[in-house]
Amino acid sequence: MLLKSLVKPKERLTTVREDATLEEALQILEDSGFRCVPILDETGQLFRGNIYKMHIYRHKSRGGDMSLPVTTLLKNATKFISVNAAFFNVFFSIKDLPYITVLDDNNHFYGILTHARLLDMLSQSWNVNVGSYVLTVVSSGERGDLASMAKIITKYTSIASVMSLDAQGGELVHRTLFTLPSDVGKKKLDRIVDNLERKEFRVPEIEDLQSYDRI
Repeated sequence: MLLKSLVKPKERLTTVREDATLEEALQILEDSGFRCVPILDETGQLFRGNIYKMHIYRHKSRGGDMSLPVTTLLKNATKFISVNAAFFNVFFSIKDLPYITVLDDNNHFYGILTHARLLDMLSQSWNVNVGSYVLTVVSSGERGDLASMAKIITKYTSIASVMSLDAQGGELVHRTLFTLPSDVGKKKLDRIVDNLERKEFRVPEIEDLQSYDRI
């Protein structure tokens, strides 16, 4: 479920009304410094789409009429999610967009979720600031692998966070990232890695979080 705290609310956003002209929209974009802003209806409640600075400039460079309504060049009219959307849906919806529009329970414009905010949330879930090492453990994706890997690690320490990545059929490419807590030292790390590899779980990468600047 999408957390409202991740969403930048309407009151803090620069938007364009649907009755604005392309010239007016361009001025708003120039003044704000944004490359794209939402278009809302005259009540400020309904999302119509997005307007991009580059599309207006392209239109203008081709001698297009700048007095046309901003809706002439609107994009992404169907690109939005509910404030209650599942994270799985969020990731696929935001994909190539600078942000994804968020609607409330009444389908009114609530705000936007930006790529930057989503990445910040992921970094927090990774526990970068309170971890010591991140182990990338490769397995075959067999049933019980995750439990087996976790059991080996928890013989020595707790797990700060865990993230499962890609899995391609037939290949040994199922990767699981384990963040170890900050009190894990090099000696304990080596014992964990040794035990994982003796159980035929490869550890091709170890990231030392202590060597990074804290966020």
